[in-house]
Amino acid sequence: MTATATKTTTKTQYEAVIGLETHCQLTTNSKIFCNCSTQFGSTPNTNVCPVCLGMPGVLPVLNEKVLEYAVKAGLALNCQIAPHSKFDRKQYFYPDLPKNYQVSQYDLPIAEHGWLEIQLEDGSTKRIGITRLHMEEDAGKLVHGGSDRLSGSSHSLVDFNRTGVPLCEIVSEPDMRSGAEAAAYAQELRRIMRYLGVCDGNMQEGSLRCDVNISVRPVGQEKFGTKVEIKNMNSFNAIQRAIDFEINRQVEALESGSEKIKQETRLWEENSQRTISMRSKEGASDYRYFPEPDLMAIEVPLTTLEKYRSELPTLPMANRHRYRDEFGLTPYDAALIADDRSIAEFFDATIVAGADPKQVFNWVMGDVTAYLNENKLKIGDIALTPVILAEMIALIADGTISSKIAKDILPELITKGGSVKELVASKGLTVLAGAELEKIIDEIIAANPKEVEQYKAGKTKLLGFFVGQTMKKTQGRAEPQSTNKLIADKLAV
Repeated sequence: MTATATKTTTKTQYEAVIGLETHCQLTTNSKIFCNCSTQFGSTPNTNVCPVCLGMPGVLPVLNEKVLEYAVKAGLALNCQIAPHSKFDRKQYFYPDLPKNYQVSQYDLPIAEHGWLEIQLEDGSTKRIGITRLHMEEDAGKLVHGGSDRLSGSSHSLVDFNRTGVPLCEIVSEPDMRSGAEAAAYAQELRRIMRYLGVCDGNMQEGSLRCDVNISVRPVGQEKFGTKVEIKNMNSFNAIQRAIDFEINRQVEALESGSEKIKQETRLWEENSQRTISMRSKEGASDYRYFPEPDLMAIEVPLTTLEKYRSELPTLPMANRHRYRDEFGLTPYDAALIADDRSIAEFFDATIVAGADPKQVFNWVMGDVTAYLNENKLKIGDIALTPVILAEMIALIADGTISSKIAKDILPELITKGGSVKELVASKGLTVLAGAELEKIIDEIIAANPKEVEQYKAGKTKLLGFFVGQTMKKTQGRAEPQSTNKLIADKLAV
């Protein structure tokens, strides 16, 4: 399969048509219609009450924070926020759905007609349409005894802690044409939700789950092929691999005539790296939607909408463009620094403090990020501030310290903070230059006559030997460029 998700055969060239339905668990402290905790990992069936358990006679009340997060997510995705929306009952039976229906939104969702921009592997960009964003409640969780799947298990247990946890379901347009594009879309969506602080995007805990809709059709044909859904993808790599497998499966079935593509739901089997049939796909009519009678309709006042809009941060797409256009970063580097909101804000603040953008990028995405990853910290957890980093970069630029000295003192600045100038002075780490450096170089040259003779005989690579000896004797305090020139000048005599 090529990067464009087309496959050339002896007969027909096909293209894939892909859309994603993404469930984002909102980071509210309580559930969507009751005060029960949303904390992950609690003892099963402890974060429950009559409302989320669907007991007779109870009345749900919408969590205002859920509405705020949904509206902000819709605005960040360039959606139109509905002046009037409502909740509906989606009827279906499943053991972990205590009411036997799910409260969701059907024909009047909170947000519609948006888009987001993804960055492709070659640095180019593509706009992916957003059909709708709606609020709904999550179901519970089945735990299958003796197996991680229903098939082969001896019994099943139900944990209702997740029942009623608030979700935003975000449905894309079928604008993607490859597994790589779909994975990039899911990553950008998670990035936006994390920037907003409305979803932590932890796919291992189920905070962000993707269902993939995919069909294939001959290139040039407007009519869509038969759609297949792949449920509950929990990693970006899995999304890409499942789509690539399914494209091949559908194309081969069409070419050979050995299998009729039917509308169904399939699962991705990680061990065998294939999709397997789960069930026939339901249509909207199967769910028998009707308006939720226990919840009032929703109207977002214009003043509230503008308040939410004013609270949005600068989003990753805007940061990527700014880093490329204003600071001259490559598309890859711009995407890297814009990936995390806290890193991007630290980067921006360091530049505001007077540091060169490319030097800031090198330090933040190099030594600083390496320290954070090694110690499992976030950038807000350390004592190093943008002002301190800008001061260190300035001291390198004016020759007060070398890059090696900066690397040596960086761990202390990260853990303790403080003035870089004072730290350098207290440790006697300023760069050696002038007569003091020249004296040390003369001593090294005098102590190595054999190497001097070999250098003058044409073995010029020995210059590195003399530089290394100088760095060793000065404990890295010699400035490399001037040291190289000074040694070369002295050896040329």
